[in-house]
Amino acid sequence: MNSTSNTLPGSNVAATRWLAVGSLLGLIVLSLCWELWLAPLRPGGSWMVLKALPLCIPLVGLLKHRMYTYRWVSLVVWLYFTEGVVRAWSDKAPSNYLAMVEVALCLLLFVACALHVRWRQKAAKAATAAAQA
Repeated sequence: MNSTSNTLPGSNVAATRWLAVGSLLGLIVLSLCWELWLAPLRPGGSWMVLKALPLCIPLVGLLKHRMYTYRWVSLVVWLYFTEGVVRAWSDKAPSNYLAMVEVALCLLLFVACALHVRWRQKAAKAATAAAQA
């Protein structure tokens, strides 16, 4: 049995997992729709749509409960947060509203990843202490 399966404490971790996956999928869909149809930089779409590709990489890791993925996603998400803040401040409607949605999704993803890591580590420590007792 691997260490991943016996460190999942229950509903808290499952909720953070689905919140992380949902917000990541939301960021992917938002990036695609934003840059292709809703408010592209150029009419007909722009190469900015490629910003969705790096978001696709961690999806498998989040679905497979890889702790390392949750950790690095919580750092990478700040790049998208920064883009959202800058575009919310500088772009005109509707792009600035989409940027605010991006900021909200980034915050959700960060909180979900941070809580997921914290609760899994706490459960692992409790399982280690129980095994030693």
